Amino acid sequence: MRRAPRPRLALLALAAVATGSLLSLGCGEAEAISGATSGTTGGGAGGTGGAGSGATGGGGSGLPGTPLEAEAQREGDPTAGYAALVNNGYVSCGIPYSAYSQVFGDAPEDLRLPGRTGHNETLPYNFTAFVTKSGVEVVGPNCLSCHAGHILGKLTVGLGAADGDFTTEPSGQAGLAGVLLSDPAEKAELNKFVSRLKAIAPYIKTTTIGANPADNLAAALFAHRDQKTLAWSDEPLLALPPEHVLPVDVPPWWRMAKKNAMFYVAGGRGDHARIMMTASTLCTDTVDEAKAIDAYFNDVAAFIRAIEPPKYPFPIDGGLAEEGRAVFESVCSTCHGTYGEPPSYPNLVVAVEDVGTDPALATGSSQFADVYVDWFNGSFYGETARLEPQKGYVPPPLDGVWATAPYLHNGSVPTLAMLLDSKSRPEFWTRSFDSNDYDAANVGWNVTVLAAGKDAEPNATTKKAIYDATQLGYSNTGHVYGDGLSAEERKAVIEYLKTL
Repeated sequence: MRRAPRPRLALLALAAVATGSLLSLGCGEAEAISGATSGTTGGGAGGTGGAGSGATGGGGSGLPGTPLEAEAQREGDPTAGYAALVNNGYVSCGIPYSAYSQVFGDAPEDLRLPGRTGHNETLPYNFTAFVTKSGVEVVGPNCLSCHAGHILGKLTVGLGAADGDFTTEPSGQAGLAGVLLSDPAEKAELNKFVSRLKAIAPYIKTTTIGANPADNLAAALFAHRDQKTLAWSDEPLLALPPEHVLPVDVPPWWRMAKKNAMFYVAGGRGDHARIMMTASTLCTDTVDEAKAIDAYFNDVAAFIRAIEPPKYPFPIDGGLAEEGRAVFESVCSTCHGTYGEPPSYPNLVVAVEDVGTDPALATGSSQFADVYVDWFNGSFYGETARLEPQKGYVPPPLDGVWATAPYLHNGSVPTLAMLLDSKSRPEFWTRSFDSNDYDAANVGWNVTVLAAGKDAEPNATTKKAIYDATQLGYSNTGHVYGDGLSAEERKAVIEYLKTL
Protein backbone atom coordinates (compact mmCIF):
# COMPACT_ATOMS: atom_id res chain seq x y z
CA MET A 1 0.00 0.00 0.00
CA ARG A 2 1.41 3.42 -0.98
CA ARG A 3 2.34 5.61 1.96
CA ALA A 4 0.76 9.05 1.86
CA PRO A 5 3.32 11.89 1.58
CA ARG A 6 3.93 13.88 4.74
CA PRO A 7 3.08 17.52 4.08
CA ARG A 8 6.30 18.92 5.58
CA LEU A 9 8.36 16.75 3.27
CA ALA A 10 6.28 16.97 0.13
CA LEU A 11 8.87 19.25 -1.52
CA LEU A 12 11.83 17.07 -0.60
CA ALA A 13 12.41 15.99 -4.19
CA LEU A 14 12.79 19.55 -5.36
CA ALA A 15 16.17 19.73 -3.68
CA ALA A 16 17.50 16.93 -5.78
CA VAL A 17 15.94 18.39 -8.90
CA ALA A 18 17.62 21.71 -8.20
CA THR A 19 21.03 20.15 -7.81
CA GLY A 20 20.48 18.46 -11.15
CA SER A 21 21.07 21.82 -12.83
CA LEU A 22 24.79 21.27 -12.49
CA LEU A 23 24.43 18.39 -14.91
CA SER A 24 24.01 20.81 -17.76
CA LEU A 25 27.61 21.77 -17.13
CA GLY A 26 28.64 18.36 -18.33
CA CYS A 27 26.18 16.15 -20.07
CA GLY A 28 26.41 17.45 -23.60
CA GLU A 29 23.75 18.63 -25.99
CA ALA A 30 21.02 14.44 -27.98
CA GLU A 31 17.07 12.63 -27.34
CA ALA A 32 14.60 9.85 -27.02
CA ILE A 33 15.44 6.34 -25.97
CA SER A 34 13.67 4.82 -28.94
CA GLY A 35 16.19 3.44 -31.39
CA ALA A 36 19.17 4.74 -29.41
CA THR A 37 20.29 1.58 -27.63
CA SER A 38 21.21 -0.60 -30.56
CA GLY A 39 24.52 -1.70 -29.08
CA THR A 40 26.63 -0.26 -31.87
CA THR A 41 29.79 1.52 -30.88
CA GLY A 42 29.95 5.27 -31.16
CA GLY A 43 32.96 7.47 -31.70
CA GLY A 44 34.49 10.05 -33.89
CA ALA A 45 31.35 12.15 -34.21
CA GLY A 46 31.79 15.39 -32.39
CA GLY A 47 35.09 16.83 -31.32
CA THR A 48 36.19 20.31 -30.49
CA GLY A 49 37.46 23.43 -32.01
CA GLY A 50 40.79 24.43 -33.40
CA ALA A 51 40.05 28.14 -33.39
CA GLY A 52 42.26 30.04 -31.00
CA SER A 53 40.84 31.44 -27.79
CA GLY A 54 38.88 34.57 -28.48
CA ALA A 55 38.80 34.11 -32.24
CA THR A 56 35.38 34.89 -33.63
CA GLY A 57 35.91 36.55 -36.97
CA GLY A 58 35.67 34.86 -40.34
CA GLY A 59 39.41 35.17 -40.78
CA GLY A 60 39.07 36.03 -44.45
CA SER A 61 37.40 32.69 -45.18
CA GLY A 62 34.24 34.27 -46.52
CA LEU A 63 32.27 32.52 -43.77
CA PRO A 64 30.21 34.50 -41.22
CA GLY A 65 32.23 33.03 -38.36
CA THR A 66 35.23 30.96 -37.34
CA PRO A 67 35.11 27.21 -38.10
CA LEU A 68 35.68 24.85 -35.17
CA GLU A 69 37.81 21.89 -36.17
CA ALA A 70 36.87 18.38 -35.02
CA GLU A 71 39.02 16.52 -32.50
CA ALA A 72 39.03 12.76 -31.92
CA GLN A 73 36.59 11.42 -29.34
CA ARG A 74 36.81 8.23 -27.29
CA GLU A 75 34.70 5.42 -28.68
CA GLY A 76 32.04 3.85 -26.51
CA ASP A 77 29.06 1.52 -26.30
CA PRO A 78 25.72 3.39 -26.43
CA THR A 79 23.85 0.54 -24.72
CA ALA A 80 26.28 0.49 -21.80
CA GLY A 81 26.14 4.29 -21.77
CA TYR A 82 22.37 4.37 -21.39
CA ALA A 83 22.53 1.83 -18.56
CA ALA A 84 25.14 3.93 -16.76
CA LEU A 85 23.23 7.14 -17.36
CA VAL A 86 20.05 5.87 -15.66
CA ASN A 87 21.51 3.55 -13.00
CA ASN A 88 24.90 4.83 -11.84
CA GLY A 89 25.47 7.26 -8.98
CA TYR A 90 27.80 9.72 -10.71
CA VAL A 91 26.51 12.67 -8.66
CA SER A 92 27.86 10.75 -5.63
CA CYS A 93 25.48 11.97 -2.92
CA GLY A 94 21.81 12.39 -2.12
CA ILE A 95 19.02 11.75 0.40
CA PRO A 96 19.12 8.34 2.13
CA TYR A 97 16.70 5.94 0.46
CA SER A 98 15.21 5.00 3.83
CA ALA A 99 13.92 8.59 4.19
CA TYR A 100 12.91 8.98 0.56
CA SER A 101 10.89 5.76 0.59
CA GLN A 102 8.93 6.86 3.68
CA VAL A 103 7.68 9.93 1.82
CA PHE A 104 7.27 8.91 -1.81
CA GLY A 105 5.58 5.95 -3.39
CA ASP A 106 6.40 4.41 -6.76
CA ALA A 107 6.57 6.83 -9.67
CA PRO A 108 3.74 6.71 -12.23
CA GLU A 109 4.52 4.51 -15.21
CA ASP A 110 4.85 7.49 -17.55
CA LEU A 111 7.66 8.91 -15.40
CA ARG A 112 9.68 5.68 -15.30
CA LEU A 113 12.38 4.57 -17.71
CA PRO A 114 13.12 1.16 -19.22
CA GLY A 115 16.41 -0.57 -18.51
CA ARG A 116 16.68 0.44 -14.86
CA THR A 117 17.65 -1.89 -12.04
CA GLY A 118 16.99 -2.26 -8.32
CA HIS A 119 15.04 0.56 -6.71
CA ASN A 120 15.56 2.61 -9.86
CA GLU A 121 12.89 0.55 -11.60
CA THR A 122 10.18 2.44 -9.71
CA LEU A 123 11.86 5.84 -9.29
CA PRO A 124 11.04 8.81 -11.53
CA TYR A 125 13.36 9.30 -14.49
CA ASN A 126 15.33 12.17 -12.91
CA PHE A 127 16.33 10.34 -9.69
CA THR A 128 18.80 7.53 -9.21
CA ALA A 129 19.24 5.23 -6.21
CA PHE A 130 22.78 4.01 -5.57
CA VAL A 131 25.06 2.94 -2.73
CA THR A 132 27.73 5.40 -1.60
CA LYS A 133 31.25 4.41 -0.56
CA SER A 134 30.05 4.50 3.07
CA GLY A 135 27.54 1.75 2.27
CA VAL A 136 24.42 3.92 2.46
CA GLU A 137 21.84 3.76 -0.30
CA VAL A 138 20.83 7.27 -1.32
CA VAL A 139 18.57 8.84 -3.93
CA GLY A 140 20.13 11.67 -5.91
CA PRO A 141 19.64 13.56 -9.13
CA ASN A 142 20.93 12.38 -12.48
CA CYS A 143 21.61 14.06 -15.83
CA LEU A 144 17.94 13.78 -16.78
CA SER A 145 17.01 16.36 -14.15
CA CYS A 146 17.84 18.88 -16.87
CA HIS A 147 18.25 16.73 -19.98
CA ALA A 148 14.81 15.16 -20.23
CA GLY A 149 11.64 17.09 -20.93
CA HIS A 150 8.03 16.73 -21.95
CA ILE A 151 6.70 17.65 -25.36
CA LEU A 152 3.02 17.08 -26.14
CA GLY A 153 2.72 15.08 -22.92
CA LYS A 154 5.53 12.68 -23.79
CA LEU A 155 8.71 12.31 -21.75
CA THR A 156 11.64 12.70 -24.12
CA VAL A 157 15.13 11.78 -22.96
CA GLY A 158 17.64 14.30 -24.28
CA LEU A 159 15.19 17.18 -24.62
CA GLY A 160 16.12 20.11 -22.42
CA ALA A 161 13.78 20.67 -19.47
CA ALA A 162 12.27 23.98 -20.61
CA ASP A 163 9.94 23.99 -17.59
CA GLY A 164 12.61 23.53 -14.91
CA ASP A 165 11.92 25.64 -11.82
CA PHE A 166 15.07 26.88 -10.06
CA THR A 167 13.43 29.86 -8.40
CA THR A 168 13.45 28.38 -4.88
CA GLU A 169 16.24 27.66 -2.39
CA PRO A 170 16.53 23.87 -1.93
CA SER A 171 18.73 23.14 1.09
CA GLY A 172 16.10 23.62 3.78
CA GLN A 173 13.73 21.23 2.06
CA ALA A 174 16.41 18.53 1.88
CA GLY A 175 17.35 19.03 5.52
CA LEU A 176 13.83 18.05 6.61
CA ALA A 177 14.71 14.45 5.76
CA GLY A 178 16.81 14.34 8.93
CA VAL A 179 13.71 13.88 11.10
CA LEU A 180 13.25 10.44 9.51
CA LEU A 181 16.79 9.20 10.15
CA SER A 182 18.47 7.62 13.18
CA ASP A 183 21.44 5.79 11.65
CA PRO A 184 24.66 7.86 12.00
CA ALA A 185 25.96 6.84 8.58
CA GLU A 186 22.71 7.90 6.93
CA LYS A 187 22.74 11.20 8.79
CA ALA A 188 26.31 11.81 7.66
CA GLU A 189 25.32 11.26 4.02
CA LEU A 190 22.36 13.62 4.34
CA ASN A 191 24.51 16.26 6.04
CA LYS A 192 27.03 16.08 3.20
CA PHE A 193 24.29 16.57 0.63
CA VAL A 194 22.66 19.44 2.53
CA SER A 195 25.96 21.22 3.20
CA ARG A 196 26.78 21.24 -0.50
CA LEU A 197 23.32 22.58 -1.32
CA LYS A 198 23.73 25.39 1.20
CA ALA A 199 27.08 26.36 -0.27
CA ILE A 200 25.75 26.73 -3.80
CA ALA A 201 22.17 27.84 -3.09
CA PRO A 202 22.74 31.61 -3.47
CA TYR A 203 24.23 31.06 -6.93
CA ILE A 204 21.60 28.83 -8.52
CA LYS A 205 18.40 30.72 -7.82
CA THR A 206 16.88 32.06 -11.02
CA THR A 207 14.17 34.69 -11.32
CA THR A 208 12.21 32.85 -14.01
CA ILE A 209 10.82 29.34 -14.48
CA GLY A 210 12.48 27.65 -17.44
CA ALA A 211 15.81 29.44 -17.01
CA ASN A 212 18.63 27.06 -16.09
CA PRO A 213 21.47 28.15 -13.75
CA ALA A 214 24.02 25.54 -14.86
CA ASP A 215 26.81 27.92 -15.78
CA ASN A 216 26.64 29.83 -12.50
CA LEU A 217 26.46 26.58 -10.55
CA ALA A 218 29.55 25.19 -12.24
CA ALA A 219 31.49 28.29 -11.21
CA ALA A 220 30.29 28.01 -7.60
CA LEU A 221 31.32 24.34 -7.41
CA PHE A 222 34.77 24.98 -8.90
CA ALA A 223 35.29 27.73 -6.33
CA HIS A 224 34.84 25.23 -3.46
CA ARG A 225 37.24 22.58 -4.80
CA ASP A 226 40.99 22.14 -4.62
CA GLN A 227 42.19 22.23 -8.21
CA LYS A 228 44.65 19.34 -7.85
CA THR A 229 42.97 16.98 -5.36
CA LEU A 230 39.28 17.89 -6.00
CA ALA A 231 38.80 17.98 -2.22
CA TRP A 232 35.81 20.04 -1.10
CA SER A 233 36.37 23.17 1.01
CA ASP A 234 33.49 24.63 3.01
CA GLU A 235 35.18 28.01 2.55
CA PRO A 236 35.51 29.06 -1.10
CA LEU A 237 39.02 28.89 -2.53
CA LEU A 238 38.18 31.22 -5.43
CA ALA A 239 36.00 34.27 -5.73
CA LEU A 240 32.39 33.18 -6.09
CA PRO A 241 30.31 34.13 -9.15
CA PRO A 242 27.71 36.91 -9.06
CA GLU A 243 24.44 35.90 -7.45
CA HIS A 244 22.50 37.17 -10.45
CA VAL A 245 22.06 34.02 -12.53
CA LEU A 246 22.32 34.39 -16.28
CA PRO A 247 19.62 32.26 -17.90
CA VAL A 248 20.49 29.32 -20.14
CA ASP A 249 17.99 27.33 -22.20
CA VAL A 250 19.06 23.67 -21.97
CA PRO A 251 19.94 22.53 -25.50
CA PRO A 252 18.83 19.11 -26.77
CA TRP A 253 21.38 16.33 -26.50
CA TRP A 254 20.84 15.13 -30.06
CA ARG A 255 22.87 18.07 -31.36
CA MET A 256 26.08 16.53 -30.03
CA ALA A 257 26.24 14.07 -32.93
CA LYS A 258 27.22 17.01 -35.15
CA LYS A 259 28.92 19.49 -32.84
CA ASN A 260 32.68 19.96 -32.62
CA ALA A 261 32.48 21.99 -29.42
CA MET A 262 30.21 21.91 -26.38
CA PHE A 263 28.14 24.80 -25.01
CA TYR A 264 26.67 27.86 -26.68
CA VAL A 265 29.99 29.73 -26.60
CA ALA A 266 32.02 26.79 -27.98
CA GLY A 267 33.73 26.46 -24.61
CA GLY A 268 34.01 22.67 -24.40
CA ARG A 269 36.99 21.33 -26.35
CA GLY A 270 38.96 18.12 -26.38
CA ASP A 271 37.43 15.01 -24.81
CA HIS A 272 33.68 15.61 -24.59
CA ALA A 273 33.17 12.65 -22.26
CA ARG A 274 35.57 14.16 -19.70
CA ILE A 275 33.61 17.41 -19.78
CA MET A 276 30.29 15.57 -19.49
CA MET A 277 31.41 13.70 -16.39
CA THR A 278 31.93 16.95 -14.51
CA ALA A 279 28.27 16.36 -13.69
CA SER A 280 29.85 14.68 -10.66
CA THR A 281 31.33 17.92 -9.28
CA LEU A 282 28.77 18.32 -6.48
CA CYS A 283 30.01 15.43 -4.33
CA THR A 284 32.93 13.65 -6.03
CA ASP A 285 35.76 14.62 -3.70
CA THR A 286 38.88 12.78 -4.93
CA VAL A 287 40.68 12.25 -8.21
CA ASP A 288 40.31 8.48 -7.81
CA GLU A 289 36.53 8.81 -7.54
CA ALA A 290 36.50 11.03 -10.61
CA LYS A 291 38.62 8.52 -12.55
CA ALA A 292 36.14 5.75 -11.76
CA ILE A 293 33.29 7.81 -13.21
CA ASP A 294 35.33 8.92 -16.21
CA ALA A 295 36.05 5.25 -17.01
CA TYR A 296 32.47 4.76 -18.25
CA PHE A 297 31.52 8.23 -19.42
CA ASN A 298 32.85 7.50 -22.89
CA ASP A 299 29.89 5.10 -23.09
CA VAL A 300 27.50 7.83 -21.91
CA ALA A 301 28.89 10.17 -24.57
CA ALA A 302 28.39 7.44 -27.19
CA PHE A 303 24.74 7.09 -26.14
CA ILE A 304 24.27 10.84 -26.45
CA ARG A 305 25.75 10.83 -29.95
CA ALA A 306 23.47 7.94 -30.94
CA ILE A 307 20.16 9.58 -30.07
CA GLU A 308 17.80 10.66 -32.84
CA PRO A 309 15.52 13.72 -32.59
CA PRO A 310 11.74 13.25 -32.43
CA LYS A 311 9.72 13.63 -35.61
CA TYR A 312 7.20 16.45 -35.99
CA PRO A 313 3.85 14.83 -35.08
CA PHE A 314 1.42 17.00 -37.06
CA PRO A 315 0.65 17.19 -40.79
CA ILE A 316 3.19 19.00 -42.99
CA ASP A 317 2.45 20.74 -46.30
CA GLY A 318 5.06 19.05 -48.49
CA GLY A 319 4.89 21.57 -51.31
CA LEU A 320 5.24 24.53 -48.99
CA ALA A 321 8.08 22.80 -47.14
CA GLU A 322 9.93 22.31 -50.42
CA GLU A 323 9.59 26.02 -51.14
CA GLY A 324 10.93 26.67 -47.66
CA ARG A 325 13.91 24.42 -48.27
CA ALA A 326 15.06 26.65 -51.13
CA VAL A 327 14.75 29.78 -48.99
CA PHE A 328 16.47 28.12 -46.03
CA GLU A 329 19.40 26.91 -48.10
CA SER A 330 19.81 30.38 -49.56
CA VAL A 331 19.53 32.36 -46.29
CA CYS A 332 20.16 30.06 -43.32
CA SER A 333 22.33 27.09 -44.29
CA THR A 334 25.69 28.88 -44.16
CA CYS A 335 25.38 28.92 -40.36
CA HIS A 336 22.93 26.09 -39.64
CA GLY A 337 23.92 23.52 -42.28
CA THR A 338 21.98 21.50 -44.83
CA TYR A 339 19.73 18.49 -44.25
CA GLY A 340 19.68 16.58 -47.51
CA GLU A 341 21.90 13.64 -48.38
CA PRO A 342 24.60 14.03 -47.35
CA PRO A 343 23.85 16.55 -44.60
CA SER A 344 26.39 19.21 -43.65
CA TYR A 345 27.03 21.33 -40.58
CA PRO A 346 29.71 24.06 -40.54
CA ASN A 347 30.48 24.30 -36.78
CA LEU A 348 31.00 28.07 -36.74
CA VAL A 349 31.42 30.60 -33.95
CA VAL A 350 29.69 33.87 -34.87
CA ALA A 351 30.87 37.00 -33.09
CA VAL A 352 28.49 38.61 -30.58
CA GLU A 353 28.48 41.87 -32.51
CA ASP A 354 27.47 40.02 -35.66
CA VAL A 355 24.65 37.84 -34.34
CA GLY A 356 23.40 40.57 -32.00
CA THR A 357 21.86 38.28 -29.38
CA ASP A 358 22.18 38.92 -25.65
CA PRO A 359 25.96 39.19 -25.06
CA ALA A 360 26.13 38.47 -21.32
CA LEU A 361 26.91 34.73 -21.53
CA ALA A 362 29.63 35.23 -24.15
CA THR A 363 31.50 38.03 -22.39
CA GLY A 364 33.34 36.13 -19.67
CA SER A 365 30.62 35.46 -17.12
CA SER A 366 29.88 32.60 -14.70
CA GLN A 367 31.55 29.30 -15.67
CA PHE A 368 33.37 30.96 -18.54
CA ALA A 369 35.07 33.72 -16.54
CA ASP A 370 38.86 33.41 -16.64
CA VAL A 371 39.29 32.19 -13.05
CA TYR A 372 36.97 29.21 -13.54
CA VAL A 373 38.32 28.39 -17.00
CA ASP A 374 41.81 28.30 -15.48
CA TRP A 375 40.60 26.06 -12.63
CA PHE A 376 39.05 23.54 -15.02
CA ASN A 377 41.97 23.48 -17.42
CA GLY A 378 44.48 22.90 -14.61
CA SER A 379 42.42 20.19 -12.89
CA PHE A 380 41.91 16.46 -13.51
CA TYR A 381 39.12 17.41 -15.91
CA GLY A 382 41.52 19.48 -17.97
CA GLU A 383 43.95 16.62 -18.57
CA THR A 384 42.10 15.57 -21.73
CA ALA A 385 39.58 18.38 -22.15
CA ARG A 386 39.60 22.13 -21.90
CA LEU A 387 37.33 25.12 -21.55
CA GLU A 388 38.13 27.58 -24.32
CA PRO A 389 35.15 29.92 -24.59
CA GLN A 390 34.79 32.33 -27.50
CA LYS A 391 33.27 35.79 -27.60
CA GLY A 392 30.45 34.58 -29.76
CA TYR A 393 27.78 31.94 -30.17
CA VAL A 394 27.59 28.72 -32.19
CA PRO A 395 24.53 28.55 -34.49
CA PRO A 396 23.21 25.05 -33.70
CA PRO A 397 22.18 22.26 -36.04
CA LEU A 398 18.39 22.34 -36.36
CA ASP A 399 17.46 18.65 -36.22
CA GLY A 400 14.26 18.33 -34.19
CA VAL A 401 14.09 22.11 -33.78
CA TRP A 402 10.28 21.97 -33.56
CA ALA A 403 10.54 20.40 -30.09
CA THR A 404 13.12 22.76 -28.62
CA ALA A 405 11.20 25.98 -27.92
CA PRO A 406 11.81 28.54 -26.53
CA TYR A 407 14.61 29.74 -28.79
CA LEU A 408 18.00 31.48 -28.54
CA HIS A 409 20.54 30.55 -25.88
CA ASN A 410 18.54 32.26 -23.13
CA GLY A 411 15.10 30.97 -24.13
CA SER A 412 13.85 34.48 -24.87
CA VAL A 413 11.81 33.73 -28.02
CA PRO A 414 8.73 31.46 -27.66
CA THR A 415 8.22 30.40 -31.31
CA LEU A 416 10.06 29.97 -34.60
CA ALA A 417 7.71 32.50 -36.19
CA MET A 418 8.91 35.12 -33.71
CA LEU A 419 12.51 34.06 -34.20
CA LEU A 420 12.19 34.78 -37.93
CA ASP A 421 10.46 38.13 -37.37
CA SER A 422 12.24 40.04 -34.63
CA LYS A 423 9.63 42.84 -34.55
CA SER A 424 6.98 40.34 -33.41
CA ARG A 425 8.87 39.23 -30.28
CA PRO A 426 7.14 40.22 -27.05
CA GLU A 427 9.19 41.95 -24.37
CA PHE A 428 7.09 40.44 -21.57
CA TRP A 429 5.31 37.11 -21.82
CA THR A 430 4.22 34.07 -19.87
CA ARG A 431 3.05 30.57 -20.67
CA SER A 432 1.26 27.69 -19.01
CA PHE A 433 4.24 25.28 -18.87
CA ASP A 434 1.84 22.58 -20.02
CA SER A 435 3.69 20.56 -22.67
CA ASN A 436 0.43 20.08 -24.58
CA ASP A 437 -0.07 23.84 -24.87
CA TYR A 438 1.80 23.85 -28.16
CA ASP A 439 1.46 26.31 -31.06
CA ALA A 440 1.73 24.07 -34.14
CA ALA A 441 1.23 26.91 -36.62
CA ASN A 442 4.05 29.08 -35.28
CA VAL A 443 6.11 26.16 -33.91
CA GLY A 444 6.69 26.74 -30.23
CA TRP A 445 4.71 27.54 -27.10
CA ASN A 446 1.40 29.32 -26.84
CA VAL A 447 2.08 32.46 -24.85
CA THR A 448 0.23 35.33 -23.23
CA VAL A 449 1.80 38.68 -24.11
CA LEU A 450 1.92 41.07 -21.16
CA ALA A 451 1.96 44.85 -20.99
CA ALA A 452 4.56 44.99 -18.21
CA GLY A 453 7.32 42.86 -16.71
CA LYS A 454 8.24 41.45 -13.32
CA ASP A 455 8.48 44.80 -11.53
CA ALA A 456 4.77 45.42 -12.08
CA GLU A 457 3.64 42.02 -10.74
CA PRO A 458 3.02 41.85 -6.94
CA ASN A 459 2.19 38.13 -6.80
CA ALA A 460 5.41 36.13 -6.33
CA THR A 461 4.06 32.95 -7.95
CA THR A 462 2.83 34.81 -11.02
CA LYS A 463 6.00 36.90 -11.15
CA LYS A 464 8.39 33.98 -11.57
CA ALA A 465 6.41 32.71 -14.57
CA ILE A 466 6.97 36.00 -16.45
CA TYR A 467 9.74 36.15 -19.01
CA ASP A 468 11.07 39.72 -18.82
CA ALA A 469 13.41 40.59 -21.70
CA THR A 470 14.55 43.77 -19.94
CA GLN A 471 16.46 41.81 -17.28
CA LEU A 472 20.22 41.28 -17.48
CA GLY A 473 20.91 38.27 -19.69
CA TYR A 474 17.29 37.90 -20.83
CA SER A 475 17.28 40.15 -23.92
CA ASN A 476 15.47 38.88 -27.02
CA THR A 477 17.38 41.03 -29.53
CA GLY A 478 19.54 39.83 -32.41
CA HIS A 479 19.30 37.00 -34.92
CA VAL A 480 17.42 39.27 -37.32
CA TYR A 481 18.23 37.21 -40.42
CA GLY A 482 14.58 36.40 -41.07
CA ASP A 483 13.47 40.03 -41.05
CA GLY A 484 14.32 40.47 -44.72
CA LEU A 485 12.06 37.63 -45.79
CA SER A 486 8.48 38.15 -46.92
CA ALA A 487 5.66 36.76 -44.79
CA GLU A 488 5.18 34.01 -47.37
CA GLU A 489 8.87 33.08 -47.30
CA ARG A 490 8.90 32.93 -43.50
CA LYS A 491 5.85 30.67 -43.52
CA ALA A 492 7.55 28.36 -46.03
CA VAL A 493 10.77 28.22 -44.00
CA ILE A 494 8.81 27.32 -40.86
CA GLU A 495 7.08 24.51 -42.75
CA TYR A 496 10.47 23.21 -43.89
CA LEU A 497 11.88 23.37 -40.35
CA LYS A 498 9.09 21.03 -39.23
CA THR A 499 10.62 18.32 -41.46
CA LEU A 500 14.06 18.37 -39.81
